[in-house]
Amino acid sequence: MRIFVKYLSKFSGFLFLLFLIGIWTFISSGPEWSSQYLFPSPKAVLTALFNSREELLRSAWSSLLKLVPAYFAAAVVGISLGIVSGSVPWVGTMLKPISRFAAPIPPNVYIPYAIAILPTFYLSSTFIIFIAAFWPIYLNTAAGAADIPEKYRRNAAIIGIGRFEYLWRIAFVASLPSIFSGLSVGMGLSFIMLTVAELFGENTGLGHFVQFYADYSDYPNMVAGILWTGIVVLAIMEFFEFVKRKVLFWTKAN
Repeated sequence: MRIFVKYLSKFSGFLFLLFLIGIWTFISSGPEWSSQYLFPSPKAVLTALFNSREELLRSAWSSLLKLVPAYFAAAVVGISLGIVSGSVPWVGTMLKPISRFAAPIPPNVYIPYAIAILPTFYLSSTFIIFIAAFWPIYLNTAAGAADIPEKYRRNAAIIGIGRFEYLWRIAFVASLPSIFSGLSVGMGLSFIMLTVAELFGENTGLGHFVQFYADYSDYPNMVAGILWTGIVVLAIMEFFEFVKRKVLFWTKAN
């Protein structure tokens, strides 16, 4: 019995997914009710997903063209500033009030203002993605750098390692677990903000795809767009976790 339970637990996620699909099928194909058209059947969604595959691929590519540069910029700035902030006390003290004030502000509140002041939607969406990714990356990096044991600093000074060399050879490496935590959270938030920004007037991207078919009450295509967005995000996060495991092979968690 114990072996059976252990074996079954390996497939618990898959079984739960089948359970959810069963509920979805029952809602869409069960007893008729007034709002049932809002829940297209899995077969209808898969058909829409196949028929719109080229448009969905173009939408995903358009979204990634906005996501990747903004996220990369946020990672570079957030990690660099976080390492310095966590390693140099006076810099951390100076930036702490700003981070406590600005970090909790939801990035989506900047969207109307960014669209109004920036000349193109590409720049405004890039700005929103940058803000969404920057704060979790910066805060996690700064916390990781600040938690480095003092003996590392003393040993670095004893063997003649200068301040700049300490930042990238010791502080950066020691902070990598915290950096990857921030990068993971930042990626999730940046993708959320990307799709939200695309709902505000962009004519390409995954957010636009979903909004476009929702406006025309084409719910099979709308749900297909949501499903495809989830697949794209899952693929990105799985790739990210693969890189994380390779880089952090020396940590106990991996």
